Amino acid sequence: MSTPVVVVRGRRDPVAVERILRALPDWFGMEDALLDYVRHSASHPTYLACPLEPTASGAATHPASGDVVGVLVTARHFPPSAEIHLMAVDPAWHGRGVGRSLLAAAEADLRADGVRLLQVKTLGPTDPDPFYARTRTFYAGNGFEPLEENLDLWPGSPCLIMVKSL
Repeated sequence: MSTPVVVVRGRRDPVAVERILRALPDWFGMEDALLDYVRHSASHPTYLACPLEPTASGAATHPASGDVVGVLVTARHFPPSAEIHLMAVDPAWHGRGVGRSLLAAAEADLRADGVRLLQVKTLGPTDPDPFYARTRTFYAGNGFEPLEENLDLWPGSPCLIMVKSL
C-alpha cells in the first residue's frame, strides 16, 4: 500500500535523520556509525520524505506539519557516478512506498546532473542477517544489481556493492 509523501530536496535535518536511525536499531545499532551518518547528512545532498496531510475535501495536498518519515543522502565521487550514502525510513512507514519515492527523486536529480551509474553499499549476503536481506531485496526490486561482495572494506562485516545504470 502506498501512502502519499512529498520528497523535499535540499533541506537538511540532522535531528530528523538521527530520530529515524535510532528507530531502526536492527540496521543502525552501532553508535559511531549512526553519528557519522547524522554528520554526513548535515553537509551532503539530502532528500526528506514527509507525509501529505489530507485537506477538507480528503485530497492529500500539502506536507503534514514538517514530519519527516524517510531520508536519503547521496555522495558524489566522480561526475558520472554517485552513491546512496544513507537511506532510512521510519519503521512505521515501511512498505508504504516511502523508499521508492525517495529513490525516484534522487535518481531523477542525479540523471539530470549527468550521473550514469548509481551505487549503494549494504551488508553482504554471506551474513545471514534477516534485516539486511530485506534491504538487498528492496534494492534488487528497484533495479540494483550485485557487483561485488568485499570482505575487507568493513572489518568483520561483508560489504555488498550494488549498482544501477541510470
